[in-house]
Amino acid sequence: MAQVTYSQAGVQRGAADQLVDRIALLAKSTLNARVKASIGGYASLYELNKKSWLAASTDGVGTKLKLAFWLGDHRTVGIDLVAMSVNDLLCVGAEPLFFLDYFATGKLNTEIAEQVLQGIVEGCRQAQCALVGGETAEMPDFYTDGEYDLAGFAVGKVEPSCVLPSKKIKAGDVLIGISSSGCHSNGYSLLRKLFFEGKSSDLARELLTPTRIYAKALLPLIRKRMINGLAHITGSGFLNVPRMSEKVSYAITLPPREEVPKVFDLVREKSGLSLEELAQTFNLGVGMVCAVRAEKVKTILSHLKKAGERAWVIGEVERKKSGAGSQVHLCDGTQTVTLNY
Repeated sequence: MAQVTYSQAGVQRGAADQLVDRIALLAKSTLNARVKASIGGYASLYELNKKSWLAASTDGVGTKLKLAFWLGDHRTVGIDLVAMSVNDLLCVGAEPLFFLDYFATGKLNTEIAEQVLQGIVEGCRQAQCALVGGETAEMPDFYTDGEYDLAGFAVGKVEPSCVLPSKKIKAGDVLIGISSSGCHSNGYSLLRKLFFEGKSSDLARELLTPTRIYAKALLPLIRKRMINGLAHITGSGFLNVPRMSEKVSYAITLPPREEVPKVFDLVREKSGLSLEELAQTFNLGVGMVCAVRAEKVKTILSHLKKAGERAWVIGEVERKKSGAGSQVHLCDGTQTVTLNY
């Protein structure tokens, strides 16, 4: 089969990156001394007082919603909605406090809306945060009949001394990968083009598997300051890893294929994409990457296993080459590619 790229599926990553840069420039005039991290990070940070900072993140579910529309199954997309924001909060070391949602549709179907809300509630339970409010917008003629869009907003708290990533990330730190539940909520414009254009597929329900929420497993480790950095592998795939620190590079070997969701083998075969393209679009079985000290690896792996997570040592932090930017050297067992951040 001819190669099908993410851009051919209608997603322009470069344009999105340029827009973020422009938004950051426009927003700069609104910032004050209490803003400790703003646009471009996993979550923004705001000083509430000297002992506590607020963290805030927002996201949606994306075109994964199209599968819910097609299958008429709206019970789990709310989990995705919560996951995409609260997992980002974890990456700055924050404990999720509360969540708000936005549900927009052309004509309100209360049965569908209730299914979506049930998923949001379940996501908040998994994230150990409160659903404190939201907004429902009915906009005739704006959406196709039976369709809707979702947005979520999560707020957390973190002590200044616990903010991630730590400045202590250095060469020799070990990288631990925590298993994803599948494609989570990324790459679905490409997935739909690969598997669902003009035909049905048995893959649809598998691809509707909700994004894994890592709060229960990771918060105890964050509180004990056992983690130096976290990278949520979402849009842009493994190019999220250098967001922990641009002062170093990273060597990663993906987990054995038999230990990750089978959908990724199907994507490889169907798309004909190179490892470089796949690694910048999908999580390839790794939903979160942790940078930790070598002496803490055994304890952390034991904790993650007890918390119900599958995790592997997948690599290490390396010294950055002189004159080069941060890089991710990624191996899938047969080939290695270098992703330039």
